[in-house]
Amino acid sequence: MVILHREGLARVDRAFVVAATHSSAGKTTVTGILLRLLRERGLKVQAFKIGPDFIDPGYHREITGRPSVNLDLWMMGEEGVRRSYVRWSADADVCVVEAMGGLYDGENGTEKGSAAHIAKLLGLPVVVVVDVWGMTRTAGAVLGGLIDFDPEVRIAGAVLNRVGSRPHADMVVEGLSERLRERVVGWVERSEQLRVDERHLGLTTVEENPAGVAERARAQVAGGRDLDVERLLAATRVEAPAAEPAGTGARSPRARLAVARDAAFCFYYEENLRALEAAGFELVEFRPTVDSRLPDGVDAVYLGGGYPESFGVELGGNRSLADELRTRAGSGLPIYAECGGMMYLARSLTGFDGERHDMTGILPIDVVMDRKYLAIAYVDVHTLAPSALGDGGQRARGQEFHQSRIAAASPGMEPNLYDVTTSTGDVRRAGYVVGNVTASYIHLHFGRHPELPRNLLRAAEAAR
Repeated sequence: MVILHREGLARVDRAFVVAATHSSAGKTTVTGILLRLLRERGLKVQAFKIGPDFIDPGYHREITGRPSVNLDLWMMGEEGVRRSYVRWSADADVCVVEAMGGLYDGENGTEKGSAAHIAKLLGLPVVVVVDVWGMTRTAGAVLGGLIDFDPEVRIAGAVLNRVGSRPHADMVVEGLSERLRERVVGWVERSEQLRVDERHLGLTTVEENPAGVAERARAQVAGGRDLDVERLLAATRVEAPAAEPAGTGARSPRARLAVARDAAFCFYYEENLRALEAAGFELVEFRPTVDSRLPDGVDAVYLGGGYPESFGVELGGNRSLADELRTRAGSGLPIYAECGGMMYLARSLTGFDGERHDMTGILPIDVVMDRKYLAIAYVDVHTLAPSALGDGGQRARGQEFHQSRIAAASPGMEPNLYDVTTSTGDVRRAGYVVGNVTASYIHLHFGRHPELPRNLLRAAEAAR
Protein backbone atom coordinates (compact mmCIF):
# COMPACT_ATOMS: atom_id res chain seq x y z
CA MET A 1 0.00 0.00 0.00
CA VAL A 2 1.27 3.48 -0.88
CA ILE A 3 0.37 6.28 1.50
CA LEU A 4 0.97 9.99 1.50
CA HIS A 5 2.46 12.11 4.24
CA ARG A 6 0.73 15.38 5.13
CA GLU A 7 3.47 17.35 3.39
CA GLY A 8 3.10 15.39 0.15
CA LEU A 9 5.61 12.62 0.86
CA ALA A 10 4.43 9.35 -0.67
CA ARG A 11 5.46 6.28 1.31
CA VAL A 12 4.87 2.56 1.41
CA ASP A 13 3.62 1.34 4.77
CA ARG A 14 6.84 -0.54 5.59
CA ALA A 15 10.18 1.19 5.17
CA PHE A 16 13.40 1.65 7.08
CA VAL A 17 16.99 2.88 6.96
CA VAL A 18 19.79 0.36 7.57
CA ALA A 19 22.49 2.25 9.47
CA ALA A 20 25.44 1.26 11.65
CA THR A 21 27.85 2.35 14.32
CA HIS A 22 30.62 3.06 11.81
CA SER A 23 31.94 2.26 8.35
CA SER A 24 32.79 -1.42 7.79
CA ALA A 25 30.37 -2.53 10.52
CA GLY A 26 28.43 -4.59 7.99
CA LYS A 27 25.70 -2.33 6.58
CA THR A 28 26.14 -3.60 3.04
CA THR A 29 26.23 -7.24 4.17
CA VAL A 30 23.11 -6.92 6.32
CA THR A 31 21.31 -4.83 3.70
CA GLY A 32 21.96 -7.51 1.10
CA ILE A 33 20.65 -10.23 3.41
CA LEU A 34 17.50 -8.26 4.24
CA LEU A 35 16.82 -7.46 0.58
CA ARG A 36 17.24 -11.14 -0.27
CA LEU A 37 14.91 -12.33 2.52
CA LEU A 38 12.26 -9.77 1.60
CA ARG A 39 12.40 -10.81 -2.05
CA GLU A 40 12.17 -14.48 -1.01
CA ARG A 41 8.82 -13.56 0.57
CA GLY A 42 7.59 -12.31 -2.79
CA LEU A 43 7.67 -8.64 -1.83
CA LYS A 44 8.41 -5.87 -4.30
CA VAL A 45 11.41 -4.18 -2.69
CA GLN A 46 12.74 -0.73 -3.56
CA ALA A 47 16.31 -0.10 -2.42
CA PHE A 48 18.02 3.25 -1.93
CA LYS A 49 21.58 4.25 -1.05
CA ILE A 50 22.41 7.33 1.00
CA GLY A 51 25.34 9.22 -0.49
CA PRO A 52 27.07 9.20 -3.89
CA ASP A 53 28.25 5.57 -4.00
CA PHE A 54 27.78 3.67 -7.26
CA ILE A 55 28.82 0.17 -6.19
CA ASP A 56 26.32 -0.77 -3.48
CA PRO A 57 23.31 0.09 -5.70
CA GLY A 58 24.57 -2.48 -8.21
CA TYR A 59 24.34 -5.21 -5.59
CA HIS A 60 20.89 -3.96 -4.57
CA ARG A 61 19.70 -4.17 -8.18
CA GLU A 62 21.02 -7.72 -8.53
CA ILE A 63 18.79 -8.82 -5.64
CA THR A 64 15.64 -6.75 -6.13
CA GLY A 65 15.52 -6.69 -9.93
CA ARG A 66 14.86 -2.95 -9.72
CA PRO A 67 17.18 0.06 -9.98
CA SER A 68 18.55 1.23 -6.65
CA VAL A 69 18.52 4.99 -6.23
CA ASN A 70 20.96 7.35 -4.52
CA LEU A 71 19.67 9.83 -1.95
CA ASP A 72 22.41 12.43 -1.61
CA LEU A 73 21.66 15.65 0.25
CA TRP A 74 24.64 17.58 -1.12
CA MET A 75 23.84 16.93 -4.75
CA MET A 76 20.04 16.75 -4.57
CA GLY A 77 18.95 18.99 -1.69
CA GLU A 78 16.19 18.09 0.76
CA GLU A 79 13.38 18.55 -1.75
CA GLY A 80 15.23 16.48 -4.35
CA VAL A 81 15.72 13.65 -1.85
CA ARG A 82 12.01 13.75 -0.99
CA ARG A 83 10.93 13.76 -4.64
CA SER A 84 13.22 10.89 -5.51
CA TYR A 85 11.95 8.81 -2.61
CA VAL A 86 8.35 9.53 -3.61
CA ARG A 87 8.90 8.62 -7.24
CA TRP A 88 10.75 5.36 -6.71
CA SER A 89 8.79 4.04 -3.72
CA ALA A 90 5.35 4.51 -5.26
CA ASP A 91 4.82 0.91 -6.43
CA ALA A 92 6.91 -0.95 -3.83
CA ASP A 93 5.77 -3.14 -0.94
CA VAL A 94 8.74 -2.19 1.23
CA CYS A 95 11.61 0.30 0.99
CA VAL A 96 15.11 -0.34 2.32
CA VAL A 97 17.53 2.60 2.51
CA GLU A 98 21.18 1.68 3.03
CA ALA A 99 23.14 4.33 4.91
CA MET A 100 26.72 5.52 4.50
CA GLY A 101 29.24 5.70 7.35
CA GLY A 102 27.99 5.86 10.93
CA LEU A 103 24.37 6.65 11.79
CA TYR A 104 25.04 10.20 12.94
CA ASP A 105 28.05 11.00 10.74
CA GLY A 106 27.38 13.75 8.20
CA GLU A 107 29.11 16.47 6.23
CA ASN A 108 32.30 17.79 7.83
CA GLY A 109 31.46 16.36 11.25
CA THR A 110 27.86 17.60 11.32
CA GLU A 111 24.53 15.77 11.04
CA LYS A 112 23.91 17.16 7.54
CA GLY A 113 23.41 14.40 5.01
CA SER A 114 23.84 11.62 7.57
CA ALA A 115 21.60 8.58 7.85
CA ALA A 116 19.96 10.20 10.87
CA HIS A 117 19.25 13.35 8.85
CA ILE A 118 17.74 11.39 5.94
CA ALA A 119 15.69 9.20 8.30
CA LYS A 120 14.17 12.27 9.95
CA LEU A 121 13.66 14.01 6.61
CA LEU A 122 11.71 11.06 5.20
CA GLY A 123 10.04 10.05 8.45
CA LEU A 124 11.62 6.58 8.42
CA PRO A 125 12.62 4.32 11.31
CA VAL A 126 16.17 2.98 11.55
CA VAL A 127 17.45 -0.57 11.82
CA VAL A 128 20.94 -0.31 13.24
CA VAL A 129 23.73 -2.81 12.59
CA VAL A 130 25.97 -3.37 15.62
CA ASP A 131 29.29 -5.10 14.99
CA VAL A 132 29.66 -7.29 18.10
CA TRP A 133 32.84 -9.12 17.09
CA GLY A 134 35.01 -9.25 20.21
CA MET A 135 32.35 -7.94 22.62
CA THR A 136 29.39 -9.09 24.70
CA ARG A 137 27.89 -6.77 27.32
CA THR A 138 29.52 -3.69 25.78
CA ALA A 139 27.06 -4.05 22.90
CA GLY A 140 24.40 -2.72 25.26
CA ALA A 141 26.34 0.47 25.85
CA VAL A 142 26.78 0.94 22.11
CA LEU A 143 23.14 0.27 21.22
CA GLY A 144 21.82 2.29 24.14
CA GLY A 145 24.03 5.21 23.20
CA LEU A 146 22.78 5.17 19.62
CA ILE A 147 19.16 5.14 20.78
CA ASP A 148 19.57 7.91 23.36
CA PHE A 149 21.83 10.21 21.32
CA ASP A 150 18.96 11.78 19.35
CA PRO A 151 15.37 11.11 20.52
CA GLU A 152 14.06 12.29 17.13
CA VAL A 153 15.65 9.27 15.44
CA ARG A 154 13.43 6.20 15.89
CA ILE A 155 15.62 3.13 16.13
CA ALA A 156 13.06 0.40 15.56
CA GLY A 157 15.38 -2.58 15.31
CA ALA A 158 18.92 -3.81 15.75
CA VAL A 159 20.89 -6.53 13.98
CA LEU A 160 23.93 -7.98 15.73
CA ASN A 161 26.59 -8.53 13.08
CA ARG A 162 29.74 -10.65 12.98
CA VAL A 163 28.51 -12.91 15.76
CA GLY A 164 31.04 -15.66 16.51
CA SER A 165 28.53 -18.38 17.37
CA ARG A 166 25.06 -18.94 18.80
CA PRO A 167 26.42 -18.98 22.39
CA HIS A 168 28.11 -15.65 21.62
CA ALA A 169 24.81 -14.22 20.37
CA ASP A 170 23.03 -15.48 23.49
CA MET A 171 25.60 -13.79 25.74
CA VAL A 172 25.24 -10.49 23.89
CA VAL A 173 21.44 -10.56 24.08
CA GLU A 174 21.40 -11.61 27.75
CA GLY A 175 23.65 -8.66 28.55
CA LEU A 176 21.12 -6.17 27.15
CA SER A 177 18.48 -4.41 29.19
CA GLU A 178 14.86 -5.30 28.42
CA ARG A 179 14.27 -2.13 26.37
CA LEU A 180 17.31 -2.93 24.21
CA ARG A 181 16.61 -6.65 23.96
CA GLU A 182 13.17 -6.03 22.49
CA ARG A 183 14.76 -4.14 19.60
CA VAL A 184 17.02 -6.98 18.50
CA VAL A 185 15.53 -8.65 15.43
CA GLY A 186 18.32 -11.19 15.10
CA TRP A 187 21.95 -11.65 14.27
CA VAL A 188 24.31 -12.55 11.44
CA GLU A 189 27.24 -14.86 12.07
CA ARG A 190 30.66 -13.93 10.77
CA SER A 191 31.18 -15.69 7.43
CA GLU A 192 33.77 -15.45 4.68
CA GLN A 193 31.05 -16.38 2.18
CA LEU A 194 29.34 -13.06 2.87
CA ARG A 195 32.46 -11.01 2.23
CA VAL A 196 32.70 -9.01 -1.00
CA ASP A 197 36.22 -8.59 -2.38
CA GLU A 198 37.71 -5.12 -2.17
CA ARG A 199 39.98 -3.23 -4.53
CA HIS A 200 41.14 0.35 -4.94
CA LEU A 201 38.28 2.80 -4.34
CA GLY A 202 35.96 0.26 -2.77
CA LEU A 203 34.33 -3.10 -3.36
CA THR A 204 34.49 -5.00 -6.61
CA THR A 205 31.40 -4.27 -8.69
CA VAL A 206 28.61 -6.73 -9.35
CA GLU A 207 29.31 -6.34 -13.08
CA GLU A 208 32.80 -7.75 -12.59
CA ASN A 209 31.53 -11.00 -11.10
CA PRO A 210 28.25 -11.98 -12.77
CA ALA A 211 29.05 -15.65 -12.24
CA GLY A 212 28.85 -15.13 -8.47
CA VAL A 213 25.12 -14.35 -8.40
CA ALA A 214 23.99 -17.79 -7.25
CA GLU A 215 26.80 -18.06 -4.71
CA ARG A 216 25.94 -14.67 -3.22
CA ALA A 217 22.25 -15.59 -3.05
CA ARG A 218 22.97 -18.82 -1.16
CA ALA A 219 25.28 -17.04 1.28
CA GLN A 220 22.69 -14.31 1.93
CA VAL A 221 19.88 -16.77 2.60
CA ALA A 222 22.14 -18.75 4.95
CA GLY A 223 23.34 -15.57 6.62
CA GLY A 224 19.78 -14.53 7.37
CA ARG A 225 18.69 -17.71 9.13
CA ASP A 226 18.77 -16.00 12.54
CA LEU A 227 16.90 -12.87 11.46
CA ASP A 228 13.20 -12.48 12.27
CA VAL A 229 11.97 -10.69 9.16
CA GLU A 230 8.32 -10.68 10.23
CA ARG A 231 9.27 -8.99 13.48
CA LEU A 232 11.37 -6.51 11.54
CA LEU A 233 8.49 -5.64 9.22
CA ALA A 234 6.12 -5.24 12.16
CA ALA A 235 8.57 -2.87 13.85
CA THR A 236 9.11 -0.71 10.77
CA ARG A 237 5.55 0.09 9.77
CA VAL A 238 5.04 3.70 8.81
CA GLU A 239 1.68 5.21 9.67
CA ALA A 240 0.26 8.10 7.65
CA PRO A 241 -3.07 9.16 6.11
CA ALA A 242 -4.02 7.30 2.93
CA ALA A 243 -3.89 9.22 -0.35
CA GLU A 244 -3.31 8.69 -4.04
CA PRO A 245 0.33 8.38 -5.15
CA ALA A 246 1.71 11.01 -7.49
CA GLY A 247 2.06 9.97 -11.15
CA THR A 248 4.68 10.79 -13.75
CA GLY A 249 4.29 11.27 -17.48
CA ALA A 250 6.38 9.93 -20.35
CA ARG A 251 7.73 11.81 -23.36
CA SER A 252 8.22 10.45 -26.87
CA PRO A 253 11.93 10.11 -27.72
CA ARG A 254 13.42 12.78 -29.97
CA ALA A 255 16.99 11.44 -30.14
CA ARG A 256 18.99 8.29 -29.40
CA LEU A 257 21.67 8.37 -26.70
CA ALA A 258 24.27 5.59 -26.63
CA VAL A 259 25.09 4.79 -22.99
CA ALA A 260 28.28 2.82 -22.30
CA ARG A 261 27.29 0.06 -19.89
CA ASP A 262 29.48 -2.92 -19.09
CA ALA A 263 31.99 -3.98 -16.46
CA ALA A 264 34.28 -1.05 -17.36
CA PHE A 265 31.56 1.63 -17.36
CA CYS A 266 28.85 1.05 -14.76
CA PHE A 267 28.70 4.24 -12.68
CA TYR A 268 25.44 6.03 -13.42
CA TYR A 269 22.89 7.72 -11.19
CA GLU A 270 19.45 6.33 -11.98
CA GLU A 271 18.01 9.83 -11.60
CA ASN A 272 20.34 11.00 -14.38
CA LEU A 273 19.18 8.27 -16.73
CA ARG A 274 15.54 9.08 -15.99
CA ALA A 275 16.24 12.80 -16.49
CA LEU A 276 17.75 12.06 -19.89
CA GLU A 277 14.66 10.07 -20.85
CA ALA A 278 12.40 12.84 -19.56
CA ALA A 279 14.33 15.34 -21.69
CA GLY A 280 13.53 13.30 -24.80
CA PHE A 281 16.30 10.72 -25.22
CA GLU A 282 15.90 7.06 -26.01
CA LEU A 283 18.71 5.31 -24.12
CA VAL A 284 20.54 2.57 -26.02
CA GLU A 285 23.24 0.64 -24.15
CA PHE A 286 26.52 -0.54 -25.66
CA ARG A 287 29.62 -2.29 -24.31
CA PRO A 288 32.95 -0.64 -25.14
CA THR A 289 34.87 -3.70 -23.97
CA VAL A 290 33.34 -5.95 -26.64
CA ASP A 291 31.13 -4.07 -29.13
CA SER A 292 32.92 -3.24 -32.37
CA ARG A 293 30.67 -0.29 -33.22
CA LEU A 294 28.17 2.14 -31.79
CA PRO A 295 24.46 1.25 -31.88
CA ASP A 296 22.68 2.27 -35.06
CA GLY A 297 21.27 5.74 -35.39
CA VAL A 298 22.67 7.30 -32.23
CA ASP A 299 22.76 11.09 -31.93
CA ALA A 300 24.99 11.41 -28.84
CA VAL A 301 27.11 9.30 -26.48
CA TYR A 302 27.22 9.15 -22.67
CA LEU A 303 30.39 7.59 -21.20
CA GLY A 304 29.92 7.15 -17.46
CA GLY A 305 32.47 6.25 -14.84
CA GLY A 306 33.69 2.87 -13.72
CA TYR A 307 36.97 0.99 -13.82
CA PRO A 308 38.44 1.30 -17.33
CA GLU A 309 41.88 0.76 -15.77
CA SER A 310 40.85 -2.84 -15.05
CA PHE A 311 39.98 -3.39 -18.70
CA GLY A 312 42.87 -1.65 -20.45
CA VAL A 313 43.61 -4.68 -22.64
CA GLU A 314 40.00 -5.01 -23.81
CA LEU A 315 39.43 -1.30 -24.37
CA GLY A 316 42.81 -0.76 -25.96
CA GLY A 317 42.35 -3.76 -28.22
CA ASN A 318 38.92 -2.69 -29.47
CA ARG A 319 40.29 -0.43 -32.19
CA SER A 320 37.16 -0.62 -34.32
CA LEU A 321 34.99 1.12 -31.73
CA ALA A 322 37.76 3.56 -30.77
CA ASP A 323 38.22 4.56 -34.40
CA GLU A 324 34.48 5.06 -34.89
CA LEU A 325 34.19 7.20 -31.77
CA ARG A 326 37.16 9.33 -32.85
CA THR A 327 35.73 9.76 -36.36
CA ARG A 328 32.24 10.58 -35.10
CA ALA A 329 33.62 13.01 -32.52
CA GLY A 330 35.54 14.78 -35.27
CA SER A 331 32.29 15.08 -37.23
CA GLY A 332 30.53 16.77 -34.31
CA LEU A 333 28.83 13.89 -32.47
CA PRO A 334 28.13 15.14 -28.91
CA ILE A 335 29.96 13.03 -26.33
CA TYR A 336 29.50 13.60 -22.60
CA ALA A 337 32.03 11.75 -20.42
CA GLU A 338 32.51 11.48 -16.67
CA CYS A 339 35.61 10.19 -14.85
CA GLY A 340 36.28 6.73 -16.34
CA GLY A 341 34.56 7.91 -19.50
CA MET A 342 37.03 10.78 -19.80
CA MET A 343 39.91 8.36 -19.23
CA TYR A 344 38.66 6.32 -22.18
CA LEU A 345 38.72 9.44 -24.36
CA ALA A 346 42.42 9.99 -23.58
CA ARG A 347 45.35 9.06 -25.82
CA SER A 348 46.51 6.48 -23.32
CA LEU A 349 45.77 4.96 -19.93
CA THR A 350 48.56 3.50 -17.82
CA GLY A 351 47.47 1.07 -15.11
CA PHE A 352 48.85 0.48 -11.64
CA ASP A 353 51.04 -2.22 -13.16
CA GLY A 354 52.78 0.31 -15.41
CA GLU A 355 51.28 -1.12 -18.59
CA ARG A 356 50.27 1.56 -21.10
CA HIS A 357 47.16 1.05 -23.22
CA ASP A 358 46.08 3.15 -26.16
CA MET A 359 42.59 4.59 -25.71
CA THR A 360 40.45 6.49 -28.25
CA GLY A 361 42.77 9.51 -28.59
CA ILE A 362 39.86 11.93 -28.78
CA LEU A 363 41.38 14.07 -26.02
CA PRO A 364 45.13 14.81 -26.32
CA ILE A 365 45.87 13.78 -22.73
CA ASP A 366 47.57 10.81 -21.08
CA VAL A 367 46.16 9.34 -17.87
CA VAL A 368 48.01 7.27 -15.28
CA MET A 369 46.81 5.37 -12.23
CA ASP A 370 48.63 6.43 -9.07
CA ARG A 371 48.27 4.66 -5.71
CA LYS A 372 49.67 7.73 -3.94
CA TYR A 373 47.00 9.99 -5.42
CA LEU A 374 43.37 10.20 -4.32
CA ALA A 375 40.81 12.82 -5.30
CA ILE A 376 37.57 12.68 -3.34
CA ALA A 377 35.25 15.65 -2.99
CA TYR A 378 31.76 17.02 -3.34
CA VAL A 379 31.84 19.90 -5.80
CA ASP A 380 29.90 22.86 -7.14
CA VAL A 381 30.62 23.51 -10.81
CA HIS A 382 30.12 26.56 -13.01
CA THR A 383 30.48 25.92 -16.74
CA LEU A 384 32.88 28.29 -18.45
CA ALA A 385 32.65 27.52 -22.15
CA PRO A 386 29.83 26.55 -24.50
CA SER A 387 29.52 22.77 -24.52
CA ALA A 388 27.02 19.97 -24.97
CA LEU A 389 25.73 20.92 -21.51
CA GLY A 390 24.80 24.46 -22.56
CA ASP A 391 26.05 27.86 -23.63
CA GLY A 392 28.15 28.41 -20.50
CA GLY A 393 27.19 29.77 -17.12
CA GLN A 394 25.34 26.63 -16.00
CA ARG A 395 25.67 25.58 -12.37
CA ALA A 396 25.41 22.08 -10.96
CA ARG A 397 26.60 19.85 -8.15
CA GLY A 398 28.40 16.55 -8.26
CA GLN A 399 31.27 14.56 -6.83
CA GLU A 400 34.62 13.14 -7.84
CA PHE A 401 36.34 10.02 -6.58
CA HIS A 402 39.34 8.74 -8.49
CA GLN A 403 42.88 7.48 -8.16
CA SER A 404 44.18 8.54 -11.55
CA ARG A 405 45.66 11.80 -12.78
CA ILE A 406 46.42 13.51 -16.06
CA ALA A 407 50.15 13.00 -16.50
CA ALA A 408 50.60 14.79 -19.83
CA ALA A 409 48.64 16.91 -22.29
CA SER A 410 49.33 18.49 -25.64
CA PRO A 411 50.43 22.15 -25.63
CA GLY A 412 47.44 24.42 -25.09
CA MET A 413 45.30 21.63 -23.65
CA GLU A 414 44.22 23.30 -20.41
CA PRO A 415 41.09 22.70 -18.31
CA ASN A 416 38.35 24.90 -19.78
CA LEU A 417 35.02 23.33 -18.82
CA TYR A 418 34.34 24.13 -15.16
CA ASP A 419 35.21 26.47 -12.36
CA VAL A 420 35.04 24.04 -9.45
CA THR A 421 34.49 24.80 -5.77
CA THR A 422 34.71 21.86 -3.37
CA SER A 423 32.55 21.50 -0.26
CA THR A 424 35.61 22.52 1.79
CA GLY A 425 36.15 25.72 -0.22
CA ASP A 426 38.99 24.77 -2.57
CA VAL A 427 38.73 26.41 -6.01
CA ARG A 428 40.20 25.18 -9.31
CA ARG A 429 39.47 24.57 -12.98
CA ALA A 430 38.60 21.17 -14.38
CA GLY A 431 37.37 19.35 -17.44
CA TYR A 432 37.66 19.83 -21.16
CA VAL A 433 35.55 21.02 -24.05
CA VAL A 434 36.92 19.97 -27.45
CA GLY A 435 34.40 20.51 -30.22
CA ASN A 436 31.25 18.71 -29.12
CA VAL A 437 33.12 16.57 -26.59
CA THR A 438 32.51 17.48 -22.94
CA ALA A 439 34.57 15.55 -20.39
CA SER A 440 35.79 15.76 -16.80
CA TYR A 441 36.49 13.68 -13.71
CA ILE A 442 33.27 14.97 -12.12
CA HIS A 443 30.08 12.93 -11.81
CA LEU A 444 27.22 15.43 -12.03
CA HIS A 445 23.75 14.83 -10.61
CA PHE A 446 21.02 16.17 -12.92
CA GLY A 447 18.23 16.06 -10.32
CA ARG A 448 18.19 19.79 -9.57
CA HIS A 449 19.33 20.75 -13.06
CA PRO A 450 16.99 19.27 -15.70
CA GLU A 451 18.24 21.93 -18.13
CA LEU A 452 21.52 19.98 -18.52
CA PRO A 453 20.00 16.89 -20.18
CA ARG A 454 17.73 19.18 -22.20
CA ASN A 455 20.79 21.06 -23.43
CA LEU A 456 22.47 17.77 -24.35
CA LEU A 457 19.36 16.85 -26.32
CA ARG A 458 19.49 20.15 -28.21
CA ALA A 459 23.15 19.55 -29.01
CA ALA A 460 22.30 16.07 -30.31
CA GLU A 461 19.51 17.39 -32.52
CA ALA A 462 21.66 20.23 -33.83
CA ALA A 463 24.50 17.86 -34.75
CA ARG A 464 22.40 15.58 -36.97
